[in-house]
Amino acid sequence: MSTVRRLLVVSLGNPGEYRDTFHSVGHLVLESLQRKFLSELPTFASERHGKKAVLTSDGSKYTLLQSPTLMNVSGPWLAKAYKEYLTDNRLTPAEVGLVLVHDDLEEELGVVKTRDWNRSHRGHNGVKSVLASLRKDPESKWARVSVGIGRPDGRDRSTVSDFVLSKIPRHAKGIIDKEASQGLYEALAKLEREWESETPKAG
Repeated sequence: MSTVRRLLVVSLGNPGEYRDTFHSVGHLVLESLQRKFLSELPTFASERHGKKAVLTSDGSKYTLLQSPTLMNVSGPWLAKAYKEYLTDNRLTPAEVGLVLVHDDLEEELGVVKTRDWNRSHRGHNGVKSVLASLRKDPESKWARVSVGIGRPDGRDRSTVSDFVLSKIPRHAKGIIDKEASQGLYEALAKLEREWESETPKAG
């Protein structure tokens, strides 16, 4: 097995008018991560990945991508982008840690949790699309990181839908910027350590 050489961190969300909503919190956290903890990376700019224009921050170790598609159809694009990334950088699945960052209704605002890749999508259509589109190689290093957005009092579908597609208020953005970005940074560091410990040492 090979050592993980690069981390490909991909956030899920929606474009256009829904870019600044709770469902797209992954994009905001990725931008905060770059700005506060990975400032050696360039600011996000449009580049081509998976045959689409994607907001990207690309360095020697980390590549941060904001999914350009509608949340519910994220999977096919990510499958193309991941395969393209391996080919263009001449890397094997064992050499690239893929981390999917997405919102989580079951956690309080700003709480970050690392999830096993194959753990239930729990009704999250973006995660569902990704799990249906990517097939994990035995040597692949993949994980999900969820970012809590809280939950409305009502549990019916329309109430939940209205909540996740509502604009993020300023106070919530402050929590996300401070707490969630640090949580994501710590989660990435922990994943790196875990993946490295799985790699057999030479000798």
